[in-house]
Amino acid sequence: TGHLVASLPAILGHEGSGIVADVGPGVTSVKPGDHVIPLWRLSCGTCEYCSDGRPALCPEGTQIRMTGRLLDGSTRFTLDGQEIKHFAGVSSFAEYSVIPARAVLKIPEDFPLDRAALLGCAVITGVGAVFNCARVRPGSSVAVFGAGGIGLNVIQGAAIAGAEKIIAVDILPNKLEFARQFGATHTINGSTTNAVEQIRALTDGKGVEYAFEAIGLPATMRQAYDSLRKRGMAVVVGVAPMTAEVSVPVMSLVYEERILTGSVYGSSRPSIDIPKLIALYRTGKLKLDELLTRRYPFAQINEAYDALERGEVARSIVTF
Repeated sequence: TGHLVASLPAILGHEGSGIVADVGPGVTSVKPGDHVIPLWRLSCGTCEYCSDGRPALCPEGTQIRMTGRLLDGSTRFTLDGQEIKHFAGVSSFAEYSVIPARAVLKIPEDFPLDRAALLGCAVITGVGAVFNCARVRPGSSVAVFGAGGIGLNVIQGAAIAGAEKIIAVDILPNKLEFARQFGATHTINGSTTNAVEQIRALTDGKGVEYAFEAIGLPATMRQAYDSLRKRGMAVVVGVAPMTAEVSVPVMSLVYEERILTGSVYGSSRPSIDIPKLIALYRTGKLKLDELLTRRYPFAQINEAYDALERGEVARSIVTF
């Protein structure tokens, strides 16, 4: 989309699942035959952020994403003698990829790989933002701006957390229908009505306790902030262009003690959170079957992207 710096040419894809084909010298965390999920936010495990339980903020993850190279400076892909870059250390749009051992997480072999592929970003980012960043309380009110892959997981995360009122905002009717399927109690078409006014009308004029922006637009980030009640928290998970800025009224920020914060990768600890997500799925609380709307062979990957842009799918996967 042009929102993030990427080094090209590259093999794209940052979500996925697979089976380990081989490992390098000294790798003991996984072995050939293991089922794994690649983690697009590589973490070192020893820096101040990793030690504080915030591995998504590890500088190594930023380095590997920005440069398109592995930590040793190399790239393991070539085409006709030309160097091809990695993407987020994962590069899942390929039959095989080379991924740092610390960036793969072993999962149970009886867990379906097609469902596992959904956990690597959209699910852990959306559900994680609810539980790890906002810490949504039972009985609370929530607004979610954007009902795409991440927004739907914010919605179902809020439902799992026990939120009483979950208001979804989008401009596509079919996405709002998806939102209802994933737990939204109310929906608002932001293209035909003032979303902030509607949210306040649904909350006795007070606003919501939590608002999530899952689009990546400064305008909707501001709307999320404006929809808050006193001491409310707005969590931005959408990624805007790198030079984008958002402004908020200082008066309400201070005198109403509102909070505006960001959450990357669901503020998660994947080694802890992904097993929890698997458990939620097994008990019927996490909707992965419903999230997986379509499957495409790799040759139809452009069709998959077109369907995603049109809002026809909640989430789709590419198979090899």
